[in-house]
Amino acid sequence: MSNDKLKWILLIVLSLIWGSSFILIKKSLIYFNPYQVGGLRVLISGLVLLPFAIKEIKKFPKDRVKWLIIAALCGNFFPMFLFPMAEEHISSSIAGIINSMMPIFVIIVGSLAWGIATTKSQLYGILISFTGACILAFGNLNFGEFKLYPILLLLLATLMYAVSTTTVKAKLHNVEPKILSAFVFSIVLLIPSFLSLIFSGFFTKLNSGEEIPWHGFMYVGTLSIVGTGLAMMLNYKLLHISTPLFASTTTLVMPIVAVIWGLLDGEHLTWIQYFGAALILGGLIFLRSAPTKKIISD
Repeated sequence: MSNDKLKWILLIVLSLIWGSSFILIKKSLIYFNPYQVGGLRVLISGLVLLPFAIKEIKKFPKDRVKWLIIAALCGNFFPMFLFPMAEEHISSSIAGIINSMMPIFVIIVGSLAWGIATTKSQLYGILISFTGACILAFGNLNFGEFKLYPILLLLLATLMYAVSTTTVKAKLHNVEPKILSAFVFSIVLLIPSFLSLIFSGFFTKLNSGEEIPWHGFMYVGTLSIVGTGLAMMLNYKLLHISTPLFASTTTLVMPIVAVIWGLLDGEHLTWIQYFGAALILGGLIFLRSAPTKKIISD
């Protein structure tokens, strides 16, 4: 299969997987606190990939370790906690919509960190989408409920995703995607995720004899194995055969999936929130022109 056809297949599959992650986070929060959801999400992925990481440990270039750490922390650790923290206060639908701003941050980070030129139309897109994000911060029709805190958490997580994405393309492009995924979760993040579960009281909760329904673990397990481990492997493959901006456009489809799941779960958006969402997606139209300068740096 040609890379051109494969990248579109990966784009669609990742959009479906990640678009479903927001409702899985919401369901996981019924049984675990945000720090436990984030810690379990990373720990389970790391344990699944650990045998492969140990087997292939000699294949990872030692001179790229610092870039691996940056990509892992920004793309696969801190956002795993920020999203559950935000979804305690806002719906999974809005979380999916805010996440669609990732192409904007890819352009900003690419310009500042890697010297990629930004076009005037892309700047227009950034302004329009940012306006939409501000509107989404209002939770109801009469602007009476201003939800700035969770919106800022989501924007920070999305910015970190952009840092990770551009770092992977610039500094880790020559590492095989499945090896990169295994090292991110098993070598770099396994211990931090375990510590986060200790400090969040997860093991105390288990030892107390408090019963956790099996479907609580099913939600977070699916989120970990499919929405994190498998999805990141596919994402690294997509980055390997395309550009960071193209890979980030998975977030254009993800809000549709996230909103559908949210509506099925009884969520609803007010007219002002629909308007804000439309502005975000409308602004992204201006971001379709990819930079001409390569982001790969040796």
